[in-house]
Amino acid sequence: MNRDTLRQMCAVMAHRGPDDDGFYVSGAVGLGMRRLSIVDLATGHQPISNEDETVWIVFNGEIYNHAELRQQLQKKGHHYRTQSDTETIIHLYEEYGRDCVRHLRGMFAFAIWDARKERLFVARDRLGIKPLYYRLTSESLVFGSEIKVVLAEGAQPEFHRQVLPEYLAFGYISGAETFYDGILKLMPGHTMEVDPEWRVSIEPYWDLTVTPEDSHHGEAYYVEQYRDLLEQAVNSHLMSDVPLGVFLSGGVDSSAVAGLMTKLRRAPVETFSVGYAEDAYSELPYARIVAEHLNSLHHEVLVSREQFFGALPRLIWHEDEPIAWPSSVPLYFVARLARERVKVVLTGEGSDETLGGYARYAFTLKNASLDRYYRGLVPGAVRRHIRNAIQDSSLTLISAPLRRKLAHTPLARDGNSWASLYFDNFLCAFSEREQHSLLADAVIAEFKAGAPYEGSLEYWDRSSGDMLQRLLYTDIKTYLVELLMKQDNMSMAASVESRVPFLDHVLVEFATNIPRQFQLRGLSGKRILKKAVQDLLPHSILYRTKLGFPTPWSRWLKGPQLQIIRDLLLEPRSMERKLFKRPAIERLFDEHKAGRVDHYDRIWRLLNLELWHRVCVEGEDREMVARASATAEPAAHKSFS
Repeated sequence: MNRDTLRQMCAVMAHRGPDDDGFYVSGAVGLGMRRLSIVDLATGHQPISNEDETVWIVFNGEIYNHAELRQQLQKKGHHYRTQSDTETIIHLYEEYGRDCVRHLRGMFAFAIWDARKERLFVARDRLGIKPLYYRLTSESLVFGSEIKVVLAEGAQPEFHRQVLPEYLAFGYISGAETFYDGILKLMPGHTMEVDPEWRVSIEPYWDLTVTPEDSHHGEAYYVEQYRDLLEQAVNSHLMSDVPLGVFLSGGVDSSAVAGLMTKLRRAPVETFSVGYAEDAYSELPYARIVAEHLNSLHHEVLVSREQFFGALPRLIWHEDEPIAWPSSVPLYFVARLARERVKVVLTGEGSDETLGGYARYAFTLKNASLDRYYRGLVPGAVRRHIRNAIQDSSLTLISAPLRRKLAHTPLARDGNSWASLYFDNFLCAFSEREQHSLLADAVIAEFKAGAPYEGSLEYWDRSSGDMLQRLLYTDIKTYLVELLMKQDNMSMAASVESRVPFLDHVLVEFATNIPRQFQLRGLSGKRILKKAVQDLLPHSILYRTKLGFPTPWSRWLKGPQLQIIRDLLLEPRSMERKLFKRPAIERLFDEHKAGRVDHYDRIWRLLNLELWHRVCVEGEDREMVARASATAEPAAHKSFS
């Protein structure tokens, strides 16, 4: 391995580790890293080896139970030279081999070179908190924390068109594929091993399992157990030799983390919030209530339309792929604010997907109840006539808006298609039928039927338990993985490490097996969490309406920005990609401008795909690409104490 190439690969992700770099090169093998120094500042330099320097590791993440593991390993005769959690992984590997990952409690992506056995061992944490991408050929394996690191080794970026249907539907790719031909991601809860004969084995080591419902426990049991496990998780996530803070939205999740952190540290914590001048989209008033209640050292940043669009091309470069949701952009701004005070932040990510926090879960379950009643009451022949009438676009008896609503109900379906119904209703921007109207005919011919949902349906088919547990499992394996990638990339773009205590795997395993009657009430979820932290937070915060980190994206599209984006997507260079039908894009913008259909999420998908092509595939300067956006200006922020 060429050391200069390795150094260049690390240089493109200097934002992930501005404090230090390190390299190990031996023949054809090279390991490199960039370090954001958080634990063991003095001796935690990487790569780290075992005692005789025959096993080497590069590691991204935190092992929260490393002190406990250290004691066990020292009793077995292992000798430490540092205080770092990285060295613990090395000794675990020596002791347990591939099964070392089963002992780890934390977030991680790491690679170990075993010179004695001439084996490379790579692993990723259970939930996918930390990323790992790779490119495997008959001659080499290149990997890194970002796709641009893999490309820096010399591969040319090429659009992997097969992911287009799933991207248009969901904004993310649920499987191992990426937007780049030949570049894959190691999936959460998996390890990869390459032996001297160049045989590659990828294996899962963890999965969520559903246990039979335990009916003899009451709600109080689950509240008490969840509080205890959550407090343990937050406490372990405070492991740091540098200052920590909290991303505070004012919702119950981040507020619970801030409350527990305050209780455990017995001192005010640093809290960071982001908002907008548009009050209807800003959660800052709620964050201030929590900050005042906890007496935190509170800091805020306001993001304008100009800043939002000006930063978008740069953030697509950081993410390496089109950005799934507008909320990624303010996340970067609040991370940049936090970096002025701390290196580590705790966040509330993961609570909704493990405790049924989204209203879409309750809506789907209510639809399922309606469906059972409907099928028991209405004969099959009548159901078929109703379904055909709804789906027949030539009928004028049913108005177009009503037909669209009815198309997402059990009335329009037959058989057990609840996963597709869930996707259509709550996660999908462009349905398969809508994609046929949008995509060029030659592009449509490349894809098989059902392509948009194929990846997510694999997880639905693999799930078990009642419907809520199956919905949670599917979202944890797909939707949540993308949220975590957003969280990691946007915070690391500002050189900040974000930690997610709600995704301690022991806590997740407990939460997803809580009986449904204790999870949901009406359209509201997370009952167990709210009761578990009601001694820490105001009632007005615990039981307020969930906003879900909103942005004024849809409002901004009502101004001149809509025409700017339209012109960008219809430029000759955009149309020359031959992905979309020009009349379909023109119709989409006309309908949105006239207010007939709200296409804000579809416009977001198309804009990000085009900007990604320009920045990440064609290599256009990301500041020049920002011509599609407003001119950036300094973000305004203020602090409270």
